[in-house]
Amino acid sequence: MTAQAPSGGYRSAPSGNSPWVSGGTTFAGVLMLLNGVLGVFQGIAAIAEDDVYARVDDYVYRINLTGWGWILLIVGLIALFTGWGILSGAQWARAAGIVLAALSMVTQFLFLPYQPLWSIVMLGIAAFVIRALAVYHPEPRRR
Repeated sequence: MTAQAPSGGYRSAPSGNSPWVSGGTTFAGVLMLLNGVLGVFQGIAAIAEDDVYARVDDYVYRINLTGWGWILLIVGLIALFTGWGILSGAQWARAAGIVLAALSMVTQFLFLPYQPLWSIVMLGIAAFVIRALAVYHPEPRRR
């Protein structure tokens, strides 16, 4: 049974241009910017010193830690640029943000044995970013 609104109509999810959705999109842009900065730092730490992260010998998706550093650095730089695009209202940034958040989910899943708590938090943030960017439908600009 669905809940009825006080006016007798049915309540629905916030529309694609409501303040809740546009605020969520702005927050997703900020999170993507922050994720990009932290990804760059995480990548630099993995490249510079292989002893920053714990060694994991028995893992199915084992990759050299320096290789992980380069992957995280590149994905972080792209996330930084995409977050800036989302905050500036660029149309390409929404689709790029969804793809990048999905890619971030994959990389954080594979990075799980090196930093489990961080990876789980980043998986949740990426899921929020995907949802926020998917439901936002800005009104066309008037000339």
